[in-house]
Amino acid sequence: MLVTLIVVALFMGLLWLGVLLVFQGDDHRRYDLPRPVAKGKRDCESTELKAVIQRMLDDRAATPKLSRNRLLELLRTQMDDSGAAFEVSSKIRAIVVDGMKAEWVMAANADPNRRILYIHGGAYMMGSPKSHRLITSRLSEIANAVVLAIDYRLMPENRRMAGINDCRDAYRWVLENGPDGRSDADVLIVAGDSAGGNLALSTIAWARDTQLRSADAVVAFSPQTDQTLASPSLHSNIDTDIMLGISFGPMVNTRKVIALSSSFLMNRINPSNALVSPLFGDLSGLPPILVQASEAEMLLDDAVRYVNKANAQGSTAIIQTWPFTPHVWQAFQTPEADEAFAAVEEFLSARTMNLPSKTYD
Repeated sequence: MLVTLIVVALFMGLLWLGVLLVFQGDDHRRYDLPRPVAKGKRDCESTELKAVIQRMLDDRAATPKLSRNRLLELLRTQMDDSGAAFEVSSKIRAIVVDGMKAEWVMAANADPNRRILYIHGGAYMMGSPKSHRLITSRLSEIANAVVLAIDYRLMPENRRMAGINDCRDAYRWVLENGPDGRSDADVLIVAGDSAGGNLALSTIAWARDTQLRSADAVVAFSPQTDQTLASPSLHSNIDTDIMLGISFGPMVNTRKVIALSSSFLMNRINPSNALVSPLFGDLSGLPPILVQASEAEMLLDDAVRYVNKANAQGSTAIIQTWPFTPHVWQAFQTPEADEAFAAVEEFLSARTMNLPSKTYD
């Protein structure tokens, strides 16, 4: 009996060690510095943001106890309905891109040859072009560009790789197709938030490696860049992240080996693989990147580490942070969101406005 217990203990210990060795990957603590200086200078949340936060808390309290599948279905519906509730001035045109649902979002001043590929967030399991129309419409306005928002395949019905491939297919397609038909893009911008920020950063690295035409600029709102869950802010900001703290906090607070194993089982890809953790890839030779993150959110250090590593490897990356704001606050109508989009406009203007432009009508 004692021998059996010893053998089992040794086996479990080796399994534990094996998971850490295989899934943990490189140590990125050297990219914790320099720390960003806050772009947002407010002493507290705006009245509008306080109202948004209270609605989030009220909605969370009202969420019924359901089975996992029913809850996911409810959250998907709520996310889409919430996005559709915003009034946008941009024209919306539904299309199909190589069998994938998508939509063009076109502000009145948008040039059809200036294009943005937008990849929505939602934990890889929720969200759609409909849920993110406030963001895509504002991007179309400030960039004078049409936005292709894609409805990539979600988990758990599909493997994580399916969504990655959808983003790649959309990147190829938007280079050669606009709202008026087949034509080459004069300007290409890739953007995304949260999970979509992860997919955007993964996609631009793939485009570089396959020698496709590079994007002219990249914008990532609160991106997840490290699927190994190693960023310090994942733990330090649990209590201040009102959006991810309750849903994501329990996972990162489990033992490391369990968190890594869960990540692998969910994605069916090694968590330290650059396919799902852009931070772990080669970040040289990338287009100019703007990352915005909240100082209060759990994914803050995912953003910090990615930007610091990209700059260390010779790419140009900028990080801008705001205090008090929730994860992807750009998705709401608040002064803080206005400030963020003004900064995005400045970034994009400096990098993409030197090319000819014509108005879409």
